[in-house]
Amino acid sequence: MSFLVRGRQPAASLVALFCVASSPAWSQDRTAGPTILDEIVVTSTGRPEPRSRITGTVQVLDSEAIARSSARSVTELMAENAVGFFSEWSPGQTSINIRGGATDGQGKDFRSQVLVLINGRRAGTANISKLSPADVERIEVIRGPASVIYGSGAMGGVVNIILRNGRNTAGSAAETQGGSWGLLQGRAHTAGQRGPTDYYIGLSGGRRDSYASGAGGGLMANTQWQRLGVTGAFGHQLNDLNRIDVTLRSDGIYDAGFRGSSWSTFNRDQRTNASFDFVYSGRTASDVARWASHSYLVEDQDIFRWASRSGGTRLDINRRHLTIMGTKLEPIFSLFPGNELLLGLNLERSWLRSARYREAIAPPYTMAQVAPQDANQTDSLMAFYAENSQRLFDDRIVLRAGLRHTRGSTSFDPTPNLANQQSGSRPYTATTYTVGGTVRATEHLSFRTGVSTGFRAPTATELAGDYTVLAGGQIFGNPNLRPETSRQYEIGGTFSWNGLNIDAALFQNTISHRIISQRRAGALNVSDYVNNPGDIVIRGVELQASLDVLRAFSARPNGWHWSVFANGGYNFDMRDFGAATTANSRQVQRAYKYQASIGTRFGQRTGVDIPWTFSVTGILRGPIWYDTEETLVIPAGEPSSSYIHQKPAFWVWNARLEGELRKGLTAYVAMNNIFNVNQHALFIALDQQPFIGNASVSNTNGIGNMGNSMPGREIVVGLKAAF
Repeated sequence: MSFLVRGRQPAASLVALFCVASSPAWSQDRTAGPTILDEIVVTSTGRPEPRSRITGTVQVLDSEAIARSSARSVTELMAENAVGFFSEWSPGQTSINIRGGATDGQGKDFRSQVLVLINGRRAGTANISKLSPADVERIEVIRGPASVIYGSGAMGGVVNIILRNGRNTAGSAAETQGGSWGLLQGRAHTAGQRGPTDYYIGLSGGRRDSYASGAGGGLMANTQWQRLGVTGAFGHQLNDLNRIDVTLRSDGIYDAGFRGSSWSTFNRDQRTNASFDFVYSGRTASDVARWASHSYLVEDQDIFRWASRSGGTRLDINRRHLTIMGTKLEPIFSLFPGNELLLGLNLERSWLRSARYREAIAPPYTMAQVAPQDANQTDSLMAFYAENSQRLFDDRIVLRAGLRHTRGSTSFDPTPNLANQQSGSRPYTATTYTVGGTVRATEHLSFRTGVSTGFRAPTATELAGDYTVLAGGQIFGNPNLRPETSRQYEIGGTFSWNGLNIDAALFQNTISHRIISQRRAGALNVSDYVNNPGDIVIRGVELQASLDVLRAFSARPNGWHWSVFANGGYNFDMRDFGAATTANSRQVQRAYKYQASIGTRFGQRTGVDIPWTFSVTGILRGPIWYDTEETLVIPAGEPSSSYIHQKPAFWVWNARLEGELRKGLTAYVAMNNIFNVNQHALFIALDQQPFIGNASVSNTNGIGNMGNSMPGREIVVGLKAAF
């Protein structure tokens, strides 16, 4: 099996035009000049560059935003900042949707349309709920396809989690916090430099009991969790031109309750992610060439201890272990003034191994064993890519074009209890591109435009799987699957003046050949993987804005500070042209129609005994459409089991007050969900009356309430020390 993702003729013409414009005759000498929102970012192009020269939309959650958040997972942190839709199935499981690209509900990296990276390489998971923000220095989010640099999976966006190290962190710090529902969490790190060597060592951990839902609800039993993470980063400057960096880390969530669609009080998850990175970087004395070689090893493991009464099981343990080994080599050449050419080679091999064990409800508990939810597979890939950028007219215009060619193969390996397994290997090829440019119109205003494509290769499970879901249904693979593809068009602009910063974008992202499971004709509970012939098309606008109020109005601060911010988006057209003919809606599922995060921070830094800051944040979780897996009462819950529900929008408000008791010692108190809202981003059957779920399929065993609601009002207090 092979496939090719090719650009259309207009894109090829743009590439040709770019190559002409990049010739020495067109180049200009570089001179210093003002930039707009020129924060240095690294994810879009794989190397540090001012944000004003990037042709796509980048959202940055910096170290300050992370420090002032009470988030316990990367999911909570990103949801606070309106990055996209987050399903939040459980404390340890989240799926993401950015510009129509979605991850698998279980956060499987190899089925993701949104690619999650750690320090620029594949994280091995798209389930960011298993990851802690404790050792994170910043998070950069690319909105839309970015497959030229990163390959398969970067269709809807890229999330790059950049860790702390001895260069971006100095000194030592410790933090402890406690709060509602038995919350107890701590983190500590030390970092520094000794001669040519720098280091960072961080440790974090925590726990929380099951929470209570908002107004009108009660105990959401089996929502407890425990966390543990450790990170070590070491760098050594060999000489003025060469450097090596080593990072070792482990992060995970343990004993995380999984209520699921049947509100189970006994299902548990254990999800861990560990990695080793070795980076060698260097440059020539004249800076004509720079290079980086990044080798990595990733171990990602999920253990699902699930069961289903309707499936006749009291125990259903599914173990999944993904190992990734890879190397990226990226030299960058300055061919002539104003020009940069990045060349890339990515070699990667991964192994997925799964096992599954089931026991029946009744003694002697023996029952037929079935295949795990993911077929064992081995993947190999080799990718070549290049991206050229040219600065023109005193850096007022920057043109870019990139191309990536990926060749890979997916092997079906022996899988426990997989009936009629198809052995062998399937090759694939993919070519993706990006073309765009930026224009600095004035000192304060710049514009950008770009076209980019993405792809995702089918997995062994989708090609040749045969597995039984919890409720007993079967899903079969399809060896004739095509890859999923995406194409995005975007225009945007940035404005920066006197403390006001605005970034706005208008985009269209089209996702084609989606791989879905489709019920087999004439079969009650059997499905097959197929390519959906209908596209998902999302058109929308996005906005990021911040304002330093006192600076904007030329007020004398006198020790005061006051800032406001807003992030959000509105998908004014989001259609699923591949929705079933019987569907009651063609709206894209599990994607917000609109969302926002707004807030303000103010306080006094000088002139008072205790410098303080107070912040309020409002999070608008917009309407979504969803054909739920929950079993609802008919017709009270839904007119039919395939009915697509529309969940209404709702606001959640959080507040935080912190004060510096003495230099380096800060205390804070935070209140989340101030108005005790009883809602959930995804689930339909909430912990409310009248209850619309079908209680007969409940796995609560009389413990706790039925339904799924998010946490109610929560108090968190903490103490941070820096020394």
